[in-house]
Amino acid sequence: MPSAVASKTNRGTLFVEAARIINVEALPGEQFAIRLDAPKTAAMASPGTFVHIQCDNMIMMRRPLSIMRANPNHGWIEVLYKILGKGLKALTEKKPGEIISSIGPIGKGFTPNPQRPKSLLIGGGVGIPPMIFLAEYLKDDNRDWDPVMIMGSEIPFPFKLTESEIPTPWLAENIVNTMPLMEKWLIPTRLASLNNFAGTYRGFVTGLANQYIESLSSEEKEMVEIFACGPTPMLKAVAELAEKFNLACQISLEEFMACAVGGCAGCTILTNNEQGTAMKRVCVDGPVFNAKEIFAD
Repeated sequence: MPSAVASKTNRGTLFVEAARIINVEALPGEQFAIRLDAPKTAAMASPGTFVHIQCDNMIMMRRPLSIMRANPNHGWIEVLYKILGKGLKALTEKKPGEIISSIGPIGKGFTPNPQRPKSLLIGGGVGIPPMIFLAEYLKDDNRDWDPVMIMGSEIPFPFKLTESEIPTPWLAENIVNTMPLMEKWLIPTRLASLNNFAGTYRGFVTGLANQYIESLSSEEKEMVEIFACGPTPMLKAVAELAEKFNLACQISLEEFMACAVGGCAGCTILTNNEQGTAMKRVCVDGPVFNAKEIFAD
C-alpha cells in the first residue's frame, strides 16, 4: 500500500508546521520569495527537497514548492515561485506575521559524490531554487567542492543582475552577468536566455554547459557531476549532454501533485534501470532521480 510505505519512509523526518511568514519579497516577472519560520523543516531540509504549502485557508489543495534556502540555526526556510493560479496568487497576498500550514521537507534530494567534486549546477526557470540550495550546501560543506552554476530564464531573472568579477575563461568576455548571491559565495555563475538580457549567453543552458565541459581536460571531465532542475525538455537536453560526455547526472523533476506524501500515487512516472521498468512517485521516490532512469536510450 503506497500510503503505508510513505508513512514509514518519512517517519520522523516529515513535519506539519504552522509556519509564520517572516518576509515576502516581490521580484521581477511576477516572482516572489517568501521566508517562513518553520524550524522543524529547516532542521531536516536538504537540497532538492520541497514543502507542500496551503496557500490560504479557503483553498484546500496545497502547492508543492522547492526549498530555495534553509537555515537550521535560525529555523527558517525560503521558497521562490511565480504566480500561477489563484492559490499562489493568494500566497502572494499574505503578510509578515500570518500563519500558513506547511508539510515538509518532502522527497529525496541531491546526493553529490565527493569523488566528482566539479559540480555543474543547471537551473531553468522555476528549477533555479533547488540549485541555489545545492550551491549553498556545497559552499558550507567542509569537503573540497569546485562548483559552477548555470541559470536560464525566458522571463526576467528573480534577482538583480550584477557583473561578475570571477573569471570564466571558457566564455566570451561579454557574458559577465551573474546572481549577486552566487558572487558573494564565490561560485562562478553565468546566465542564459533567448531574450537578450544584458551580459547573458544567448541560447539554452545546455549550450553554455557544453562550452564549459568542452573546456575541461579529460582528467577534469572525470570529476564532473551534473545536477539539474527545470522544465522536462530542458532536463532531457541536459541528460543528452551528460550522455554525450559520459557524465553522472542527477535531475529533479517537476510534476503535478495532490497529497505529495506518496499516498495518492498521482505523480507516478515510468522509470528504467538494469532490472527493468518500474513506476515511481515523484514526491517521495524523487523528485531527484538519476537521469538515465528517466531518459533511457
